[in-house]
Amino acid sequence: MSPEQELLEKWRSLPENKQEEVLDFVDYLHLKNSATKPPLGERLRKIREKIVASGKPLLDEDEIERELASRRGGLQSRE
Repeated sequence: MSPEQELLEKWRSLPENKQEEVLDFVDYLHLKNSATKPPLGERLRKIREKIVASGKPLLDEDEIERELASRRGGLQSRE
């Protein structure tokens, strides 16, 4: 069995959400190895489209601030 056939067979046996993770990883590898990467804005739009398509709600401004604070160890930004 070729690597391509083996990959496809294993991928088909995964649940749909895991198939999406595999596709995301393959996209990541493809971008990482391509000579020319799409602009950041285009990559961010694609990420947003995937989130919206998944049905997950987007974060509002307050939720983003809380997320940033938690990732920074609870430190709040100065205004």
